[in-house]
Amino acid sequence: MSEPVILVATMVAKPGQEELVEKTLTAALPAVHAEPGCLVYELHRKAGTTGEFVMIEKWASQEALGAHMKGAALREIGIALAQALAGPPDMAFLDALPAGDRDAGAV
Repeated sequence: MSEPVILVATMVAKPGQEELVEKTLTAALPAVHAEPGCLVYELHRKAGTTGEFVMIEKWASQEALGAHMKGAALREIGIALAQALAGPPDMAFLDALPAGDRDAGAV
């Protein structure tokens, strides 16, 4: 059985595009949540900013993440935000180091 994949993706909206970015990402949440292998897909805004968005993701496997990356929801996000982001998303893959209480010590 493969290990879950944890990804933190940060997207920065161009000035004046913050609302479009937030609405687009929020609208995609139900479709992504329904994708096979989606364990966590949470949208956040960096505190103190209006245009820096952080998606915390947990996928059941690398294969599930790969399917998501090629899927309709992400394709639609890419099309909608092609001109709205200051640059490509910054993607950080994380290796879990669980400790303590399993529920409280891991995403």
